[in-house]
Amino acid sequence: MSDTSAQRWLVAGLGNPGPEYAGNRHNAGFMVLDELAARVGGRFKAHKSRAEVVEGRLAGLPVVLAKPLSFMNLSGGPVKALADFYKVTPDRVIVVHDELDIPYGALRAKIGGGDNGHNGLKSITKSLGTRDYPRIRFGIGRPPGRMDPATFVLRDFATAERKDLPFLVDRAADMVESLMTAGLEATQNRFHAADLNPAKPPR
Repeated sequence: MSDTSAQRWLVAGLGNPGPEYAGNRHNAGFMVLDELAARVGGRFKAHKSRAEVVEGRLAGLPVVLAKPLSFMNLSGGPVKALADFYKVTPDRVIVVHDELDIPYGALRAKIGGGDNGHNGLKSITKSLGTRDYPRIRFGIGRPPGRMDPATFVLRDFATAERKDLPFLVDRAADMVESLMTAGLEATQNRFHAADLNPAKPPR
């Protein structure tokens, strides 16, 4: 059996580049990647793949942290380019993204499945040629009233939400480490029962 401890992981956080988007719900993936970069002890640097990357070790394992700079709808191009450049297979590409179908305060780990209308995931699935890659889903909940989801995701987290945001970002980063070291089932068992908001916790 090959030694997987030496194989690199690629963790991609989804968001839109630029300060005007920094606090948006759609940028939850970027927020988690900033926390992971702090844990690695590195700073993001430009890469020819149209992404910012940090190389280092996370939970004792070699990792590349990436924030695509292509805007959300085109995230797949940079992620595929990085996977090819670093020779990372899709089963070791972890994508961190916001999720409308999960209430705020809940975080979910999964492998594969649909994109639920998330254009970043749609682009990555198309570029990688498979949907079987691990994901950390950061619940942002549904928009209030008749608000268009496209408008909702491009708005900043509400004041009440921002109180718990650092905790959730930190917990999502813990989930990334757990996926790398313990696998999917152990991560689900550990984190899925500990929601901040336990309403309708989807699996």
